[in-house]
Amino acid sequence: MGGTNPRTQNGTLRKKYRARFRAAGAPCGICKGKLGPIHYDEPSSPIHPFSFVIDEIKPVSRWREFGYHSAREAAEDFDNLQAAHYYCNAMKSNKVNFNFGKK
Repeated sequence: MGGTNPRTQNGTLRKKYRARFRAAGAPCGICKGKLGPIHYDEPSSPIHPFSFVIDEIKPVSRWREFGYHSAREAAEDFDNLQAAHYYCNAMKSNKVNFNFGKK
């Protein structure tokens, strides 16, 4: 189970992280709440742009740039994660220091 996606290789840990953000009612770390609260009760999908996703502050796809030993290590580092709106995370993509509202 989990395949090669570093985000799903340790599904149990990822579920714990999701629960931790949800319990805290964390605001979107990308827009800093400018778009409103995260809709934690909605499924994460493009049809629910304000739904909850976990964003990797330092993108997993660029793990080597940030000194991680693997993509999985970057995906499992809680200090590298933040709650985000689905929409904001899609806009950020794999950028670092994304400035919400600026192109």
